[in-house]
Amino acid sequence: MPGENLSREEARERAAILSVERYDVALDVRSAVGAAPAGGERTFRSTTVVDFRCASPAASSFADLVATEVVSVRLNGRELDPAAVWDGTRIALEDLAERNTLVVDARCAYSRTGEGLHRFEDPEDGEVYLYTQYEPADARRVFANFEQPDLKAPFTFQVTAPESWTVLSNAEPDGEPAAAEGGGTTTRFRPTLPIATYITAVVAGPYHVERDHYSRTFDDKVTLDIPLSALCRRSLARHFDADEIFTVTKQGLDFYHDAFDYPYPFGKYDQAFVPEYNIGAMENPGCVTFREEFVFRGKVTRASYEHRASVVLHEMAHMWFGDLVTMRWWDDLWLKESFADFMAAFSQVAATQYTEGWITFANRRKSWAYRADQLPSTHPVVADIRDLEDAKLNFDGITYSKGASVLKQLVAYVGEDAFMEAARRYFKRHAYGNTELADLLSVLTETSGRDMPAWSRAWLETAGVNSLTPQVVHDAEDRITELSVLQTADDPAHPQLRPHRVAVGLYRRVPGGALERYARAETDVAGPVTVVAELAGQPRPDLVLVNDDDLTYCKVRFDQDSLDTLRSHLGDLSDPLARALAWSAVWSMTRDALMPAGDYLGLVLLFAGRESDIGVLQSLHLQARTALTHYVAPDRRDLAAAEVARGALQELRLAEPGSGHQLAWARFFASVATSAADLQLLRGLLDGTAKVDGLVVDQELRWTLLGALTAQGAADTAAIAAERARDDTASGHRHEVRCLAARPSAEVKAAAWADVVDSDALSNALVEATIAGFAQAGQRELLAPFTGRYFAALEELWASRSIETAMAVVTGLFPALQDPQETLAATDGWLDGHPDAAPALRRLVLEGRDDLARAQRAQMCDTRAADAARPGAAI
Repeated sequence: MPGENLSREEARERAAILSVERYDVALDVRSAVGAAPAGGERTFRSTTVVDFRCASPAASSFADLVATEVVSVRLNGRELDPAAVWDGTRIALEDLAERNTLVVDARCAYSRTGEGLHRFEDPEDGEVYLYTQYEPADARRVFANFEQPDLKAPFTFQVTAPESWTVLSNAEPDGEPAAAEGGGTTTRFRPTLPIATYITAVVAGPYHVERDHYSRTFDDKVTLDIPLSALCRRSLARHFDADEIFTVTKQGLDFYHDAFDYPYPFGKYDQAFVPEYNIGAMENPGCVTFREEFVFRGKVTRASYEHRASVVLHEMAHMWFGDLVTMRWWDDLWLKESFADFMAAFSQVAATQYTEGWITFANRRKSWAYRADQLPSTHPVVADIRDLEDAKLNFDGITYSKGASVLKQLVAYVGEDAFMEAARRYFKRHAYGNTELADLLSVLTETSGRDMPAWSRAWLETAGVNSLTPQVVHDAEDRITELSVLQTADDPAHPQLRPHRVAVGLYRRVPGGALERYARAETDVAGPVTVVAELAGQPRPDLVLVNDDDLTYCKVRFDQDSLDTLRSHLGDLSDPLARALAWSAVWSMTRDALMPAGDYLGLVLLFAGRESDIGVLQSLHLQARTALTHYVAPDRRDLAAAEVARGALQELRLAEPGSGHQLAWARFFASVATSAADLQLLRGLLDGTAKVDGLVVDQELRWTLLGALTAQGAADTAAIAAERARDDTASGHRHEVRCLAARPSAEVKAAAWADVVDSDALSNALVEATIAGFAQAGQRELLAPFTGRYFAALEELWASRSIETAMAVVTGLFPALQDPQETLAATDGWLDGHPDAAPALRRLVLEGRDDLARAQRAQMCDTRAADAARPGAAI
């Protein structure tokens, strides 16, 4: 039988003959509590009844199931030998009838990687929590099914659990829980509407639950009532701000009802914040799950609340894009993820207090897209997904944020009204069904009158990002005679030039020093050169900003006058979106080795302290750390780090006491502190002998400070143990693991490596924490011996681990901190020597190689600038 990695062709063949009428799934999870079985893994009973039709009677097919044991299989009343029909991942189904009933009784394993039914034991109180996570194809780890998105069906779940537990699924319970034989209770849920396997869900445990209610009366006088709940672990309840979550939820439901003209169809709306989640959130209809890090244990900045609201709205958009209407296969993953990403920002700005959503989108989400689109693994938004491993890797910056950026461009191209009307027709036409690209293009063509297939070929079916550069000609009176936009495709492998609807803004300094826009023109850029006739005759600008207002998806470049203006006055841009676009552009230039890393850090030191948008500021801090670690010339790292730490400390002391900016600068300072004096200040903030006015050193900030001290060898295991005793929680345990792995010792690094590579005992959350501690920028020599071990371990690691864990380890342990030339040679040697390695594994290694080659080019650029001692370099 074929293996666990379902191919697109297999899915097409199965969907051509099978249609599913219903599932009835019974899970007994009472085994989650109590003593673990001696010498074996903890399992739960899973019983599935599935009724389905076959269009070709007497044909053969298969069902999917990854289990520890299959007790029995019955097809149409005929008992089948599990040993003969189940190969560990699939159940062979021979001689099918027109109408079929399959009954499978199995024992499945609880997960510790966040794939399937995850079990977590809270170290604070010993309570056990369960939740499911399936995307793209892990429902088969919990119950037998046909695991592909176009075989949708109604599901009825029944869960037997310990008596005191809260148990949730996609639908409402069908009556009160009943006492179960042997103890506990059984909750049976009403049938769902037709949905895909990957968005079914079960959440069970002694969760803290808060409740609310949403009601909406439509124009036809019909009232929709939606029960709301929000859940977290009991030990997190004191930190849980459910009221804020309910506020955003109601605002989102109002907005989407107005925008989509299709009432929310899935009854209730539960939102569970769960431990050790390996993604941000999942759009299970009626039972959305989120990583519990969105329950903030300490002070965070406004950007964290904004981000959480964006994720809430993203998942809510999926109730329509993805759940109501689902892609046929993972090629069209973008049909849900791109739309949800776009609608999250769109609704956030329109319906919530977070009106800065488009600034965050321009500065953070699109940065993710630009990076992904310049990797060798870049792909069109509509991707070629051959199998499930391809699908897993394509939950990336292209599918999410490039797709969302392209949709923003589409709205500018066809108009908001035409776009929203297309969405309304799409939902009504395809409710509870499956779609492909052509289905969306059809309704867009209807509502816009535009040539949508041509637009799709340019934007959705080709890869790569274009650069747009202004070219300005002035006359003797300093007026523009011609302003052109030059379009290039920087990657020869992706030469496509695209139609862009852009705004071009002209900026000049005004009395008082601010850089303000005085002229703007929208135009359609097409081909290599586009003249913007509307701007002829305008006074000569200090700055030309192509893609003003961030309408299109492109890399923004500058003419020399504009670049000179930014070097001296970037912080003077008064419009926060324009400023964010300028920051994004100079960071792109730094990554592309067009601006020395030292120059970029100089801009951060000059202007970041004046940045009003906290999300932009935190992005600048992240990018500055990346520049220090990877892009600054090696012989200048220490000097650059000292300058950045000095500047960070100065801004920390200048920041408004108690503000989010102060907290952001404190965290940034801790991340770059290396001198004895700086480390002494961190130690003083930790033990209370030093203070910064207004800075509250809460538990999360304490771990940040301790982590920085540990990585520098300025805190020992006793200090880590004392902090863990102070914070004996799940979060405290993760921080402890990270700090222990960060210690600058060869023995420590060897132990951390063994925990992650040689053993599969850690949960996904502790794997992440160990890797985060292991890979310290200031410990390059300690990490050098692991380069060879990394490449030697790759194939065995990929074969033996779940894909989620394997992806984390392969990406997180890539030797990105080592000498670029030597490491590139080692990487090329592995790639050349392993042409038949799993494509998904080769992709991750190629991406690591590309990041390293980019770092090498950036370091060379920085070296050349230093050697030339060019005026204007700030560091």
